Amino acid sequence: LGLSQDVAGATFMAAGSSAPELVTAFLGVFVTKGDIGISTILGSAIYNLLGICAACGLLSNVVSKISCWPMFRDCVAYAISIAAVLGIIFDNQVYWYEGTVLLLIYGAYILVLCFDIKINQYIMKKCSPCCTCFAKAIEGQAEESLMGWEDRPLIRRQSRTDSGIFHEDSDYSQLSISLQGFNEVSEDPPSVFSMPEADFKRIFWVLTLPIVTLLFLTTPDCRRKFWKNCFMITFFMAAIWISAFTYVLVWMVTVTGETLEIPDTVMGLTLLAAGTSIPDTVASVLVARKGRGDMAMSNIIGSNVFDMLCLGAPWFIQTAFTNTLAPVKVNSSGLTYTAISLILSIVFLFLAVHLNGWKLDKKLGIVCLVMYLVLATLSVLYELGIIGNNKIRGCGD
Repeated sequence: LGLSQDVAGATFMAAGSSAPELVTAFLGVFVTKGDIGISTILGSAIYNLLGICAACGLLSNVVSKISCWPMFRDCVAYAISIAAVLGIIFDNQVYWYEGTVLLLIYGAYILVLCFDIKINQYIMKKCSPCCTCFAKAIEGQAEESLMGWEDRPLIRRQSRTDSGIFHEDSDYSQLSISLQGFNEVSEDPPSVFSMPEADFKRIFWVLTLPIVTLLFLTTPDCRRKFWKNCFMITFFMAAIWISAFTYVLVWMVTVTGETLEIPDTVMGLTLLAAGTSIPDTVASVLVARKGRGDMAMSNIIGSNVFDMLCLGAPWFIQTAFTNTLAPVKVNSSGLTYTAISLILSIVFLFLAVHLNGWKLDKKLGIVCLVMYLVLATLSVLYELGIIGNNKIRGCGD
């Protein structure tokens, strides 16, 4: 679509890799009737912010530069979404108009992204005299234009005049190709049915052949010439399959938690949080290895904005259409603590990136990893009642 890397990371990349959290939220409202949806989203948000950032820093050999504006924009949007969710679940009840508010906030966030470049230029001009990071960003843009972006191979050019979100250097739009190492559109990737030569890879190929065949028959490979215009179908089919796998994951974890009498909020903060965030982790690490720090950070924070605000979708459907007489009941005692820790983590992440010189490297990865382990441990201890006065509630309650 020719989107700039930060907008692509905050929208399509975030929505596609966050499909498990959205499905888990629907399952928590309509199937399990518990807090497993909201606790999973809040729990995976801590992992997304600090855990994935740690993975990007530690697993990437490339030091990526991070732009000030996309980071600031997504952090502000995320802080607003956390405050909105915290205010809604504070009384343990969710009404239809509260779900609507979350959906409207996400719509406003998308609207800001639609005019991202224009807003970016306006804020940089206003804030550059008093903010050094914005001033450096303007200087960096000037240097890039002087160095000559035209030397890069352009796949396709699109105009910015209609919405302001299109990026002229639209080799960013070849994300799915670059992630797989295919830099030319004209070259079709090798067939998934070709058997590898190495013994271990051959065993893995045989074990995964049934599911690979199923995905091959249902999801068009838009890297190939024949399917290159079907990328939106590929996107939605991939999201559907991720959601289907998540349904099995939620079912298995819920049964395990009920058998072991583990509180469902603890399950959401630990196993479900890490499991449903695997797509975000893989996507962010791959683009970080390509040196695209803005896309990685926008996916990390943008996926959390998507998760938080799309909690409003199942809540709105439940209260406005399915059961209009009663609000959705949530257990917010431990979740309030988690939401507060999220606000602290977003402030910590922004300050850490700023103090690190707006670079995504191994030093930032280590700091984020330590902070994530501290926050996750405190959250689980609070949910178990070891610290604080939180009443424990099991999966079967």
